[in-house]
Amino acid sequence: MRRLTKKKALTLVKELDAFPKVPESYVESTASGGTVSLIAFTLMAVLAFLEFFVYTNTWMKYEYEVDKDFSSKLKINVDITVAMRCQYIGADVLDLAENMVASDGLKYEAVDFELSPEQRLWHMTLLHIQERLRVEHALQDLLFKAAMKGPPPAQTQSEDNPSSLRACRIHGHLYVNKVAGNFHVTVGKSIPHPRGHAHLAALVSHDTYNFSHRIDHLSFGEEIPGIINPLDGTEKVSAEANHMFQYFITIVPTKLNTYKVSAETHQYSVTEQDRVINHAAGSHGVSGIFMKYDISSLMVKVTEQHMPLWQFLVRLCGIIGGIFSTTGMLHGVLGFLIDVFCCRFQMGIYRHLKEAPPNEQQNSETVVPTENDAPQ
Repeated sequence: MRRLTKKKALTLVKELDAFPKVPESYVESTASGGTVSLIAFTLMAVLAFLEFFVYTNTWMKYEYEVDKDFSSKLKINVDITVAMRCQYIGADVLDLAENMVASDGLKYEAVDFELSPEQRLWHMTLLHIQERLRVEHALQDLLFKAAMKGPPPAQTQSEDNPSSLRACRIHGHLYVNKVAGNFHVTVGKSIPHPRGHAHLAALVSHDTYNFSHRIDHLSFGEEIPGIINPLDGTEKVSAEANHMFQYFITIVPTKLNTYKVSAETHQYSVTEQDRVINHAAGSHGVSGIFMKYDISSLMVKVTEQHMPLWQFLVRLCGIIGGIFSTTGMLHGVLGFLIDVFCCRFQMGIYRHLKEAPPNEQQNSETVVPTENDAPQ
């Protein structure tokens, strides 16, 4: 009984075989089939090779959510050079609540406003990258994945007397509340005031005013590789003494998670405006550099993603099976059309030969003798 049951099971399994085997004696190899097979194998190899490159590549996924962190401090990283002596200018931050943030983290260094050839080359390269980023936004994804950002050439200490250096480099960082504020560089050192703050501008002569500046770096949050900020490399030169430069900045909290970097930082967008201060012409204001920033309530999550292995295998099987089936069907259809055409052509020749002219048919007729016509 067990043997009969096994035999029935095997018979049932054989009947369910979806891949029946054809004996080799019934298989015929043709030149056309070999050509199509060669083309199919070549396409399979090329597409599988390209699919492997797609598998090894990664892409950036952007997600948006509400930023719920309002209690932490915001770090401002500054490196700006102003074409005025350090004793004539002061930098500080005033937030929306009229609270002045201590600028103890900023350093003032007397430098020359002109760049060395090496620094100028870096500056021009940075401006070129900024220009390309405005046109081709996909380059930012490449910077995220590469996590490469070459540091600017270090500013060499001048051997000249510090009194001969007419520019001031303000660099360092500040920690502020996560509310809108105003970081500014203007005439005179800042002093605390019950109603806010003030700058001792009355002690500085108007002849020394020159707010031509170069922003080597301005960022918010932790400095991470792969981010080039919009104001990095910005240079403004003014021919007027009383000039106001304004930058309106919108800060966007960002969580970056790549295979090389995982950090929380901030990106920003900026619009700028400048005008000459001339009270006689109705253009009122304070000469200086003003960076007014606001923080967005949305957070951007940037994640580097990779194609999973199972998806790669499924796509690879689809490529191989699709090409194999498609080429098989095309070969069968072409073979059928060729056979139909050749058969019709051969039948036309056969009919042409079989239908002879009437004269030839009469001449070709033969008389078959009968018994009555036989000689007696």
